[in-house]
Amino acid sequence: MSAIFRRDKLIKDDLKGSAKLMYKDVSKDAWDQENLTKENLDFTIDSIRYIDLYAKKLMTTDAELLNKHYDNFVDRIGAYIGEVIKRNIEQDFHWYEFDSVYNHSSNLYEITRNKKGWTLLYSKKSDEVIMPLLVVAEFFEGDSTYPDFLGYVEKVIHEQLAN
Repeated sequence: MSAIFRRDKLIKDDLKGSAKLMYKDVSKDAWDQENLTKENLDFTIDSIRYIDLYAKKLMTTDAELLNKHYDNFVDRIGAYIGEVIKRNIEQDFHWYEFDSVYNHSSNLYEITRNKKGWTLLYSKKSDEVIMPLLVVAEFFEGDSTYPDFLGYVEKVIHEQLAN
């Protein structure tokens, strides 16, 4: 009986603070200082353009830094993208640990368990999952179906608002 209760327990993992680190914890690099500001990263859809530029910079001129701090970049950029989506769709999506949603919803059964550990956005009401951290990881690995993060954000927001 306790297994049933444990299976259904969703574990929250709020990444809002990680998203804010995109402008609060910025390197001394001149481009970063000028572009990764609170004014530019205001959680609007248009602000994703700065994230796209930053991601491309990381993958080209700062590839060594990206490799060294890969998990941190995936977390921060994924959290920022997720917060933009969350704020623009204004639905009941919240951040949860992957495993707790995997055990709660059949929507993740097709996702391989090696993606375990990623935090994701999940709506209990509609039983839907949005995985911005996975999208960021795939983008950095060159395995993304999206040419940029703006395309991903616009698609997800459009799909959610159409529901």
